[in-house]
Amino acid sequence: MSYRMASWIGGPELIRSIFLRSACLTLLAGCIYSGAAQTAVAPGSMKVLADVDPRYVSYNVEAVEVTGGRFWAPYKSFARNTAAAPSSGSTGNPIPVIDSSRFQYRPPIDLANTKLRNLAAALGPAYLRVSGTWRNSTYFQDNDEPPLKTAPAGFDGVLTRAEWKGVVDFARAVDAAIVTSVATSVGTRDAKGVWTPVHAKAWFDYTKRAGGRIVAAEFMNEPTLLNLGSGAPKGHDAAAFGRDAKIFGDFLRRESPGTIYLGPGSAAEDLPRPPASGGFHLQIVPTDDLMKATGPIFDAFSYHFYSMPSHRCLGENGAKKDEILSAEWFDRNLTVESFYAGKRDKYLPGKPLWLTETGEASCGGDTWAAEFADSFRLLDQFGSLAQRGVRTIMYNTLASSDYGLLDEETFDPRPNYWAALLWKRLMGTRSLEPGIGPAKNLRVYAQCMRNERRSRPAGPQCR
Repeated sequence: MSYRMASWIGGPELIRSIFLRSACLTLLAGCIYSGAAQTAVAPGSMKVLADVDPRYVSYNVEAVEVTGGRFWAPYKSFARNTAAAPSSGSTGNPIPVIDSSRFQYRPPIDLANTKLRNLAAALGPAYLRVSGTWRNSTYFQDNDEPPLKTAPAGFDGVLTRAEWKGVVDFARAVDAAIVTSVATSVGTRDAKGVWTPVHAKAWFDYTKRAGGRIVAAEFMNEPTLLNLGSGAPKGHDAAAFGRDAKIFGDFLRRESPGTIYLGPGSAAEDLPRPPASGGFHLQIVPTDDLMKATGPIFDAFSYHFYSMPSHRCLGENGAKKDEILSAEWFDRNLTVESFYAGKRDKYLPGKPLWLTETGEASCGGDTWAAEFADSFRLLDQFGSLAQRGVRTIMYNTLASSDYGLLDEETFDPRPNYWAALLWKRLMGTRSLEPGIGPAKNLRVYAQCMRNERRSRPAGPQCR
C-alpha cells in the first residue's frame, strides 16, 4: 500500500516540501529547517476525501496565442516597442480600459514545435483549454483562402482553418482533450442583439472534419465581467446572457451531444479588489444573477481564480513579494472555491466543479509567477482543491507571458512546470485525509499514487 503526502511548513522564513511514501520521508526542498516536532501518520486508516479527473492538472493556450495578436507583455519587454503592428485580422486591444503599453504583439504560437510538444505531452493526459477574453471576439474564417487582413465587423481577431487544425493536431499529439468557448461578440448576433449559432456551427463542423473533438465548452469567457472584453452589445446584462446561454445549450445538445456544457465561467468575486491603474474598477455581474437567468442548464459549474490582478493592471496597488508565502495568500484559493462551491450547491446541486482558468495573478502574472517562490502556492492549490473534489485545474498559460509554465521564446520550463510535472508523475486521482490537524504554518495533503492499481497491491483506499 503506497501513498504520497505533501506538506508545506512555511511563511517567508520557513518553507518545506515533503513527499511521503509509506513511512519514508524525503525532503525535496527547504529554506530553513527548524527541527519541528515529528508527527505520526497512519496511512492504513486514512479516509477517502474525494476523487479528481485523471486530467486534473491541465492548462490553457489562449485563443490570441493561436491566432497571434496583442497579449500581456512580459515585464522584460516593457522597455521595448510594444506597439508593433498587429497580426492580420487583429485590430488591437480588446480591453480598452487598460493601457496599451501593457500588451505586446506576438505571432501565432508554433504548436508543431517538437520541444513544446514533448514538454506538453509529459503533462498528459490533460485538458487543453483554448479560450480567454480574446476568444469572445474571434472570427472563424471557414475557408482555405489567405488570412483576412481585417476582422469582419463585430469581431476583433481571425482564427483560420490552418490555425485551428494546428490545435487539433497538437491536442492529439500530447494527449490533451480540447475545452473551449465560442465567439459571443456583436458579429455573432442578429439585428436584435440575440446570439445566433451560425458562426459556432461552422467551427464545430470543421473541428469534426479535421478529426478533432471538443470535449467541453463554456458559452462566454468570464460573463461576470461583461464590461471587460466580452464584445457583447452595450447594455448586455444577466438576462441577456441567460437567454443566449440557453440558445447555445440547445445548439450544443443538437450538434455535439457528447460535449460537456460548462458554465457559467464566473470570475473575480468574493475577494477584495484594489483599484486598477487610473482608478478603473471592475463592474461585476453577480453569479447569482447569471444562474437565475440560465437555470440549471450546465453539466458542470465552472469558475476562474486568480489571487488578484498583476501589477500590469493594479500598478502600485498590486501584491508585494513578501506576501506571497503567507497563509492569507494561499487561503485566497480556498475562499474562492468555497464561494463558488456554494453557488454550485445552490443552482447545480450534485454537479462537479471545474476550475477552467487560474494562475498566480491575472493580467499576465507578476514577475515572481515565473520564479520558484510561486510553486509553493501552486502545489498548495493542487493539494487543497483535490481534497475538495474540484475535478480539474487548468493553469493559465502553457507558454505565454510571465505566468506561462514555459518561457514563450525558448519553451524552457519554469519552476511551476516542474511542480506540475511532479504532481503528474507522483499523484493519483484519489485524495485522502492525512489525519494531521491544521497548524498555522503547516499544510498536509495525502494522495493515492499514480497507477497504484497496476504498480503494486493497493490498500483499500486506493483500489
